[in-house]
Amino acid sequence: MTLTTRDILLFCAVFGLIAATGFFQSWNVALGIFNMGLISAIMALGVNMQWGYAGLFNVGVMGFVALGGLGAVLVSMPPVPDAWAAGGLRLIVALLAGAATIVAAIQTWKRMGKGLARTAAMIAILVIGLVIFRSLFDGAVEAIERVDPAVSGYLGGLGLPIVLSWPVGGALAAGAAWMIGKTALGLRSDYLAIATLGIAEIVIAVLKNEDWLARGVKNVIGLPRPVPYEIDLQRDPDFVERAASWGADVATASAITVKLAYAGLFLTVLVLILVAAQLALNSPWGRMMRAIRDNEVAAEAMGKDVTKRHLQVFILGSAVCGLAGAMMTTLDGQLVPSAYQPLRFTFLVWVMVIVGGSGNNFGAILGGFLIWYLWVMVEPLGQTLIGLVTAGMADGSWLKDHLIDSTAYMRLLTMGVVLLVVLRFSPRGLIPER
Repeated sequence: MTLTTRDILLFCAVFGLIAATGFFQSWNVALGIFNMGLISAIMALGVNMQWGYAGLFNVGVMGFVALGGLGAVLVSMPPVPDAWAAGGLRLIVALLAGAATIVAAIQTWKRMGKGLARTAAMIAILVIGLVIFRSLFDGAVEAIERVDPAVSGYLGGLGLPIVLSWPVGGALAAGAAWMIGKTALGLRSDYLAIATLGIAEIVIAVLKNEDWLARGVKNVIGLPRPVPYEIDLQRDPDFVERAASWGADVATASAITVKLAYAGLFLTVLVLILVAAQLALNSPWGRMMRAIRDNEVAAEAMGKDVTKRHLQVFILGSAVCGLAGAMMTTLDGQLVPSAYQPLRFTFLVWVMVIVGGSGNNFGAILGGFLIWYLWVMVEPLGQTLIGLVTAGMADGSWLKDHLIDSTAYMRLLTMGVVLLVVLRFSPRGLIPER
């Protein structure tokens, strides 16, 4: 699939808006928008694989993104030796006991014939397993969370380079997608949406409440970076000399350099995923997925295993969202579970896909950049606009106070207007599927 002149002009217009922010406001702000635009484009590609390729309505996007963020913590943060000594081994034994209980229950259900004996055996296995699990787990968690809770109170991670956490975050999301897909993909599309939303809420609730895992709502801060720190650049005599030759102050030059380094990493990942997604979309597998999306009954009549293929693409799309979540946590330098708001940000990613053009990878990328730019810039621009409109109004006027108080809703209003306008004049998105 190649880009038309119109498609290229649309990309130029969006990047022109970002560049204009750099020229007229700040290059720090512009590069910040660009970096989050890259991550948003990757999230949109993941959702586009599920919806655009296969018609799967997943509204649990933030759950998979949060698992990617958890992967960044588990891989990159240094371990907490005191916490491991207090209850780490006991916690691992408890988790293994819980997993063994589930496996034993499943095997009992499969191997025993129907009847009262199977039911009694299942109940006995689950009750005994739960008692063993809770007796080990509760004590281990209590001991771990007592270890210096102001700064740790959790097990920490592996202390590896944070870039390695990106594929790990994708793998965690893929594993969760496999477990969800094995049970939920047989549901009708509206029930699948409800199931994925509920599971996303469960994932985020676990992150908020299980302090031993990632400190819960106390947050994990100070994640290591894959790029230099600004303060290190400012102390480098060579960099200070280069900044002087550019005619920029050292603080601004160091911040821009760091953001450019992030942009290079994120852009590399986006290009690799785009190339792989395009190859898959134009392959026989991609044509089969679109055939299943358009008519499941006909595809089944041709001998295609629809449920298996849905599971494949559901796992792939979720893994891409998990990868984006690990990248976003890396950029933020912290994991904040309360920031993952499923309805708010899942809606935003879906708007990116719909506005850009579902079923078209380039459209998803365009939507990611455009919608994120509007999400960031609409509120300050709205404040300026409201300030101009109300400049001549008397202080204390009910209309002036109402307009100023309404500025906070400019983002949501703009998202709704953009979505309605695109659906009216370009129902298949700005860059539609061909």
